[in-house]
Amino acid sequence: MAYYTRVLSKDEEFPPFDELAQWIRAEHPGYKLIIEDGIEEEWETLLLAGDDDVEVALIERNSVSDGSIGQDEIADFIEDLRDCKPESGVQWLTEYLGEVKTIYAFHHLQGSETVDGSNTLHALRSHLWERGDAIIQADGEGFTNEDGYHIVWQFSDSVSGPWNMGIFQDGIWYHFKMDLGDPDHRAAFLKGEVPEDLSAVRVAGTHE
Repeated sequence: MAYYTRVLSKDEEFPPFDELAQWIRAEHPGYKLIIEDGIEEEWETLLLAGDDDVEVALIERNSVSDGSIGQDEIADFIEDLRDCKPESGVQWLTEYLGEVKTIYAFHHLQGSETVDGSNTLHALRSHLWERGDAIIQADGEGFTNEDGYHIVWQFSDSVSGPWNMGIFQDGIWYHFKMDLGDPDHRAAFLKGEVPEDLSAVRVAGTHE
C-alpha cells in the first residue's frame, strides 16, 4: 500500500529545482534529484534516488487553487477530521488547512526503507518544511503544528511509544512528549488536556 508524508505550506512560492538538487548533493552525497514531470522552473514531480538508481521517493508539488488536485486533497483532509480529537486541535487545523497554498507529497519508495535513504528523505522534507508557514502530515499518524508537534489523533489503536504532541488552548501551544500506548495519556490528549504526570512547554500560537 502506498505510503505518503506531506508538507503543507501557506506559501505559493516554491524552491527551484537547481536549488534543491544542489542542496541534496551538498548535504547528502550519494543521492540526487531528477525531474520526472515539469521543467526546472516549474517542476511538478521530482524523483529522489541514490547514485545507484535505487528510488527513495517521488515528490509531487500540487498547488491549491480552484478545481485543483491540491484543493481536492485539502477537502479530503478536512472531511477526515470530522471525527478526530481533540476538538481544539481539529479547529486550529481546519482553519490552517484553509490557508494552505502548496502541498509537497512524498511517496515513499523502496529506497526509503534503508537508513541512509530514510535520512535523506526526512532531511529533504524538513528542508521544505523549515522554509516556514508549513505543517507536516503523515499517513496513519496525522498532522503537526508549525513546530512539528502532533496535534490530532489519527493513529491506530495499537500504537505505542514516545511521541511529541501539542495541545492548543486559548492561543497557546502546550508541547510535551507522551507515551502513545498509555491509556491515561491518550485519554487526556483526546480531551485536549496535558496528561497530569507530564510537564509541557508553553509556546504562543503563531496561527489562531
